[in-house]
Amino acid sequence: MPTGPANETPHDPAQDTASGTERHSEPCRAATEPRQAASEPRGADGPGNGPSRPGKRRLGVMGGTFDPIHHGHLVAASEVAAAFHLDEVVFVPTGQPWQKSHRSVSPAEDRYLMTVIATAENPQFSVSRIDIDRGGATYTVDTLRDLRALNPDTDLFFITGADALAQILTWRDSEELISLAHFIGVTRPGHHLNDPGLPEGGVSLVEVPALAISSTDCRARVAKGYPIWYLVPDGVVRYIDKRELYRGE
Repeated sequence: MPTGPANETPHDPAQDTASGTERHSEPCRAATEPRQAASEPRGADGPGNGPSRPGKRRLGVMGGTFDPIHHGHLVAASEVAAAFHLDEVVFVPTGQPWQKSHRSVSPAEDRYLMTVIATAENPQFSVSRIDIDRGGATYTVDTLRDLRALNPDTDLFFITGADALAQILTWRDSEELISLAHFIGVTRPGHHLNDPGLPEGGVSLVEVPALAISSTDCRARVAKGYPIWYLVPDGVVRYIDKRELYRGE
């Protein structure tokens, strides 16, 4: 997840934008069927490859607010894991996302537990508390530094929305970010990313068939008394109901 806030995009893959991050109000997209990467951006090694050292473990990192986590997050993570032959995808709920000052974010423990519930049935998925336990505002560079320290013999693949990649050079310590992980941008079919001068070999794009779900819409539906069954995992529906989350929004 250095100094100075920088204009960093929140790392919430497949949450509230068409390509997967909860940065704007646009709905996320995720996969509905297996699909290879749509394109190989500036220096990308292509799907299933990416920069890696022989014999090294390949760990996908999906950070986000997960407020709540939904099927869009899960399918996008699964698609990227298949395309890049990842050994594991770790979901990292943010602690205090500095980008969410415009609205109240649910307690970190609630978001963490919903993520645990949602990922429990997939042995390839895990959940980390590193951002929650660190305290303070969450920045992607801190997340990756911590994961690198915990996994020195592992190659990291950071999963985010393709739109976010266009802003990666404005993120805190952007040069270090590229050295810590290979960045994978999830994009909806037909979406074209303007060339933001991305670093050679540092990023890849994966086109994922659209499934329009967003955390913003899920919260709004709960607030209006509408069902969110089949938008989020069943256990998460029950957790939200038990904890009475999003009722006052």
